[in-house]
Amino acid sequence: MKCRHCSNLLKHVFLDLGFAPPSNAYLDAARLHAPEIHFPLKLFVCHNCWLVQTEDYSRAEDLFASDYAYFSSVSSSWLAHAAAYTEMIKKKLSLNRSSFVIEVASNDGYLLKNFVAAGIPCLGIEPTDSTAAAAEKIGIPVLREFFGEALGKKLASEGRQADLIAGNNVYAHVPDINDFTRGLKAALKPGGTITLEFPHLMRLIEFNQFDTVYHEHYSYLSLYTASQIFERAGLRIHDVEELSTHGGSIRIFGSHAGDGRPIAHTVPAMLAEEERRGLQRLDGYLGFQRRAVSIKHDLLDFLLAQKRANKSVAAYGAAAKGNTLLNFSGIDADLISFVCDAAPSKQGKFLPGSHIPILSPSVLAEKRPDWVLILPWNIAPEVMQQQEGIKSWGGRFVIAIPKLEILF
Repeated sequence: MKCRHCSNLLKHVFLDLGFAPPSNAYLDAARLHAPEIHFPLKLFVCHNCWLVQTEDYSRAEDLFASDYAYFSSVSSSWLAHAAAYTEMIKKKLSLNRSSFVIEVASNDGYLLKNFVAAGIPCLGIEPTDSTAAAAEKIGIPVLREFFGEALGKKLASEGRQADLIAGNNVYAHVPDINDFTRGLKAALKPGGTITLEFPHLMRLIEFNQFDTVYHEHYSYLSLYTASQIFERAGLRIHDVEELSTHGGSIRIFGSHAGDGRPIAHTVPAMLAEEERRGLQRLDGYLGFQRRAVSIKHDLLDFLLAQKRANKSVAAYGAAAKGNTLLNFSGIDADLISFVCDAAPSKQGKFLPGSHIPILSPSVLAEKRPDWVLILPWNIAPEVMQQQEGIKSWGGRFVIAIPKLEILF
C-alpha cells in the first residue's frame, strides 16, 4: 500500500485493531442473523509525510450509505459549538447577505441553519440521503454528492465559488485527500477562507484515543501533514486554533497560496510542539498499540468483576468510537446489556459486531443499571448532566478512555 498523499510505500504499522464492521453500520432485527461484513482495521504511518491512514479495504460508498444514522444535531454541546463558530466567523470575515458559504459534509443542517437564520446564502454538500433530507426540511439547499475536485470545478464554472468553505469532521473521512483538497481550492473565491476542523493526531496519541479509529476515518492528521497537503494543492494554512471538541481537535484556516494575509504565530508554535512530541519521527508513534491493549484489558477486567458481583452494566451513546472499543475488546450483550442513545434513528437497532440493543435513554429509569459506561467520553459531562437521575438508585458512571475512570 502507498501513502494516500505522497505515494510513499507504507512500511510501519501504527495500530492494529483486528477486524471490525463499519462503525456506523447499525443493524435492524431482520439483519441480526445474516452474515455481517468485517474489514481489517489497521493504521499505517508514512515515514515521509507522516500521514497516519487506514489500510485500503473499504469504499466510501459502503460506509456513508443512504440510511447513515449519525445526526449531528443530537448533541446539544455540538449545536452550541456550531452556533459559536458561526458568530465568530461572521465577524472575522464580515460575512453578509452578499456572501456565499459552502459547508462540505453538512449533515442534518446543524451548522448552516445558523447562516440561514442570518440571511447569508449557503449551500450544503452531503452524500447521505437521510441527513440531507433533514437539512432540506429546515430550508437548507443541499447537493447530495461526494465532494472532490470535479465538483469544486463544477461549482466554480457555475459562478458558485465561496467566500467561506467550512468542513467539520470531514477531512479525515475522505479516501482521496488530495482530490478533496484540490476541490476546496477550485470552489474557493480569490480572498476566500477555508476552515476545517478535525481531531488532532497529537492529542489522539497523548490521550490514548484509539477508539476514534474506524473505517470512516481514512486519515489521522497533524498540522504538519495538513500543511503539506494544502501546499501541494496550491493552498496555505494561515491560522490554527486548538479546540476541546472530540477530545482535542484543531481548526485550520486556509486560503489560496498567493493570499496576502500574514501567517499567525499559532501556526509555527503548533508545528514546533508537534515536532517536540515526536510527530516527525517514528519513535513518536511506537508504543501506541501496547497502550490500546492495556485499556482493553482494564475494561474487560472491570466488566467481568461486575458480572461476578451480579451488578448490571449499560452503556450510553451508540457512537462510532464506542463500536471500535467494544469490537476490539470482544464485548457483547453478555457484559453490557443495552446501550442508550438519544438519536431516534438508532433506537430499536443493534450495534454492529457486538449486537447490543440500542434503546431510548428513558429506559435507564426503568432498568436501573448499577453502572453506565459512557462510550462517547468526549461529551461525558453533558451525558452526566442529562442523566443525573441514575444517582437516585445508586447508579454510577464510568469511562474507559483515556483510562478506566469512575466518574462522580
